[in-house]
Amino acid sequence: MTTILFIEQMLNGLGYGFMLFLLAAGLTLVFGIMDVMNLAHGSLFMAGAYVAAQVHTRTGSFLIAVLSALAVVLLLALVLEVFLVRRLYGRDHLAQVLATFGIILVADDLVKLIWGAAPIMASAPALLSGPVELLPGLMYPSYRLLILGAGVLVALGLYLLVNHTRVGMLVRAGASNRRMAEFMGVRVGQVFSMVFLLGAALAALAGALMGPLTAVQIGMGEEILIPSLVVLVIGGIGSVRGAFVAALVVGMVDTLGRAFLPLLLRSFMSPALVSDLAPAMAGLATYALMAGVLAFKPAGLFPARG
Repeated sequence: MTTILFIEQMLNGLGYGFMLFLLAAGLTLVFGIMDVMNLAHGSLFMAGAYVAAQVHTRTGSFLIAVLSALAVVLLLALVLEVFLVRRLYGRDHLAQVLATFGIILVADDLVKLIWGAAPIMASAPALLSGPVELLPGLMYPSYRLLILGAGVLVALGLYLLVNHTRVGMLVRAGASNRRMAEFMGVRVGQVFSMVFLLGAALAALAGALMGPLTAVQIGMGEEILIPSLVVLVIGGIGSVRGAFVAALVVGMVDTLGRAFLPLLLRSFMSPALVSDLAPAMAGLATYALMAGVLAFKPAGLFPARG
């Protein structure tokens, strides 16, 4: 293992962590404030990826593609919130899970109807197609640096929004004690709609940015939803700060585990055994981390309540 390889994987872990944060921040706000378990959040991520890939292919402009993905997903989220999610307020979590899981099935079939069952490839912007030399001997893809920068800006923007604006004050009040916020005159319905749309926008942005790094395909929303829920549990429900810290930790653990665990196991295991065992152990690392955190802090690292 070289220093260059380690730094490169650290940067990859940060990039993956920031993408998880974009998804988990929306999830933790929706669940923490609205008390709605929205499994369809991953479908919004998938929609953002497909729309961005399609528009980028047609127009050649990555900026227009990202903005189009945000606009389309926000419209879809508004329809979803008006016709379904509002009916789930106050319902038990089982009803919410069943209803939003149904949206996943519908979304996957709609994507198959529009784009077909085969994955599509999304390209990075031409200006960011090459590498950048960060250190002597360390060439790093410029597009991944864009993802790092976007993640930092979004995290800073959410911090300022939640902690230094009146809107953020209402969000924090709803996350801490929703009933008391209602008694104090907060228009909870409007806050709920705003939070849901904000979460959808973050999911769309994550999908649009992740598209060029992976195949855009049916089911990609469910795949990213699982680690996002792990981040939600580790960070603490309703806590943006918890989602940020947990997303970076999970991103690092997952990326470094997949990169270096096989190298470690090869020092005392046969290559055939390592090829079977290493991927499974790396995949279990984040769940072991979640179990360890919950053993000492059942409410997560930074719970919004208590």
